Amino acid sequence: MKAAVIQQQNRATVADNHQHSIEQIRQAAKQGAKLVVLQELHSGPYFCQVEATDFFDLAEPLDGLTRTTFEALARELDIVLVCSIFEKRATGVYHNTALVMDGDNGFAGFYRKMHIPDDPGFYEKFYFTPGDADRIGFTPIDTKVGRLGVLVCWDQWYPEAARLMALAGAELLIYPTAIGWDMSDDDDERSRQLGAWQIVQRGHAVANGLPVLVPNRVGVEVASDGNEINFWGNSFIAGPQGELLAQANADEETLLLVDIDMARSESVRRIWPFLRDRRVDAYHELTKRLID
Repeated sequence: MKAAVIQQQNRATVADNHQHSIEQIRQAAKQGAKLVVLQELHSGPYFCQVEATDFFDLAEPLDGLTRTTFEALARELDIVLVCSIFEKRATGVYHNTALVMDGDNGFAGFYRKMHIPDDPGFYEKFYFTPGDADRIGFTPIDTKVGRLGVLVCWDQWYPEAARLMALAGAELLIYPTAIGWDMSDDDDERSRQLGAWQIVQRGHAVANGLPVLVPNRVGVEVASDGNEINFWGNSFIAGPQGELLAQANADEETLLLVDIDMARSESVRRIWPFLRDRRVDAYHELTKRLID
């Protein structure tokens, strides 16, 4: 199965961003992609650099412009497409939400980001309510290319999220992402952060025997307070042993296309049966914040 991730720089308007994404999606489909994944919050700027109530105007409902635009495109091209929105669920309740379009079958489902960061330049708790653990939680979405374990950005640091998706039958792990460097960090610190980001996700691939697809933003985005984030790109696709199948660089918009062997997870899990050897009788402490 040929899969694609799109590494994109923010443009001036929603229409401009959508148009560029559409062009890249069409190019991916032309080259045979059956699954295409867009980055986190691809319709506009990464607004979470500051806390400002005006940015709530960017939110849209589940059935808003992004869904209608990309659902129609996915139907036309008959591809599975993973999109991202700033969702307005109700007045005062907003989510960071991934949408899945299943080709000519239409809208397949959605996932609301569960882990919400709050760091300098990433003030997401001001904007996003965590997803509902008891309603959707870590539930894969069935599509014609397989069961997609769709998570979002900050979720990528948590092995529990990847594991629960795998246990529920996910065949791919997908992380639409918006992450970059604080410009005040030195080169060594930037290198450590980028390395950790890639290592932890490749570790999810290894621990669960699943391919991982990670599209990230690229380019510098300046906030209203003058601070800025240099989004580090480096979008990648890894196989079920964590092997890098493709990787973009830190500076350029990129369309990554890779042929993924969907049968490979079966053979990898036979030689590395990590799920078989889990001691589920000994893990009850994991539901605690700390062990006293």
